[in-house]
This record gives sequence, C-alpha cells and structure tokens, in this order.
Amino acid sequence: MMIKGFGGIFWRTKNLDAIKKWYSEVLKIEIENWNGTIIKPQPGNQTIFSFFTEDSNYFPKEQQVMLNFQVYNLDETIKHLEQIGVPLEKEKVTSEFGDFIWIKDPEDRLIELWEK
Repeated sequence: MMIKGFGGIFWRTKNLDAIKKWYSEVLKIEIENWNGTIIKPQPGNQTIFSFFTEDSNYFPKEQQVMLNFQVYNLDETIKHLEQIGVPLEKEKVTSEFGDFIWIKDPEDRLIELWEK
C-alpha cells in the first residue's frame, strides 16, 4: 500500500473562535494557536476510510463528509456530554463493529463517536 495514513482533515468554518471552543470543550481536543492540533495514533486505534452512496441515510445527505472519532470509553463520553449539555442525535448503537453515538457541532455537522 502506498498510503501511510491520513495527513489531516481540513474544512472552512463560519465562526473560527466558536468552533475551536466547542471542539475543545466537547471533544477535549486541544486546539493550538495555529487553529489545529495533532492527534497521534494510540495503540488499538485505526482510521477507517470509507465511501457511502449519495442516497445513503447513514449521515445527512447535505453533509459531504462525516467525522468519526474513536474514543476510549463511550459511556464516560456520554456522561461528559450530558454534563455539559450536548444532546445525542441518535441513541447508542451496538454492532459487530463496536458502539456508536452521534452528536452535532455548532455548524450542524453530524459527528460519530465510536468505541471499538
């Protein structure tokens, strides 16, 4: 395989300060002064690269890309989200791939959180 891994995820935002604050508070991602962070792979972590058809209902059709973050403990993540008032968009789902929940960021992007 030629690809070593993902180099980054980049997108435009309507309100840089608000989105940085939300990702820092809600997902505990430490956003640095250059408006980003480096998430280093951890043992047991994997990055999935997957395509969905245009008519898939897995995430909103008006959203071209969906972020999926692998978390250490989904139940602890749910408690954290409840404590800070971030609602789940869908209830927890368990499948052969692991456990999943979904939230939305301030710009209405659906985000998937996954425990393997």
